[in-house]
Amino acid sequence: MLLPVLVFIAVTAMVLGSYAAYTRLPAMLRQRRLDRRLREVSAPAVLSGQSETVLMRTAAGPLPALERMAAGTRGGMWLARLIQQSGRRTSPGAVVLFCVVVALAVGVVTALFARQPWLPFVTAAVASIAPIGVLMRRRHVRMKKFEEQFPEALDLLSRAIRAGHAFQTAMNMVANELPDPVGTEFRKTFEQQNFGLPLRDALNAMTDRIPIIDVRFFVTAVLIQRETGGNLSEILDNLAHVVRERFKVLRQVRVHTAHGRFTGYVLMALPAALAIALSFINPSHMQLLFRESMGQTMLMATVVMQVIGFFWIQRVIKIEV
Repeated sequence: MLLPVLVFIAVTAMVLGSYAAYTRLPAMLRQRRLDRRLREVSAPAVLSGQSETVLMRTAAGPLPALERMAAGTRGGMWLARLIQQSGRRTSPGAVVLFCVVVALAVGVVTALFARQPWLPFVTAAVASIAPIGVLMRRRHVRMKKFEEQFPEALDLLSRAIRAGHAFQTAMNMVANELPDPVGTEFRKTFEQQNFGLPLRDALNAMTDRIPIIDVRFFVTAVLIQRETGGNLSEILDNLAHVVRERFKVLRQVRVHTAHGRFTGYVLMALPAALAIALSFINPSHMQLLFRESMGQTMLMATVVMQVIGFFWIQRVIKIEV
């Protein structure tokens, strides 16, 4: 009799849970979206020490004391800006806490298996900066995606203004029509000025969140047009054309530098591939590098020189347009 009772309880719980999710989940999701929008446009903090007013909001972290300590330092402000530009919903204190936890975990695991007393400290130091590296990578990807979507946003703004809409209404149309990150950033700007912030300050805050030269051109053109007058739709059309032409040049540059980039990838992968191959061909020969102190030193030096060489090649083939 126990099995039928358990099945009955499980089926009843599943039915009741499905009914509760069907009736309450939409309201919870709407409330969550409303709370997120209110957090985005409320409680702006003014960062001192800069030439112009910068608006920055950070999410509440797990440790308020750590948040206050991070907010009072230059590194904390840089980390808050990095989080905002990467599009993540976290706080500087949470990132610092996660870095410490990752460093301790990696250091303890390394100490359990490594014989050298200095190796846990090295691996812990490298692991501590890994979360920040992930944020920087996400920021880079997000900025690239914004650059690709930005000409479409300019075209939509221009068409809306030419159709007779106000500039603020056109920004709301861009926020509703385009995906993240362009739609998200224009929505933040629209909601900031809609809740009472001057349009100049809202646009300047956008340039701080999106440190791209095209966005600065856009903000400068809009502010100048609002002061001196002119055909804003034509200005936006010309700016979109310039951005698209610059992307064409950048893609041509990537084609011409493809050989250098693939050379860097091959040079980075070749030592590791040879080490794996020699481990199968002659294991005793490769074990000397891991057992002897001289071999371990050579491995560390190899990794450092490989990383330096990779960044050097990336710097050589990087062409600013």
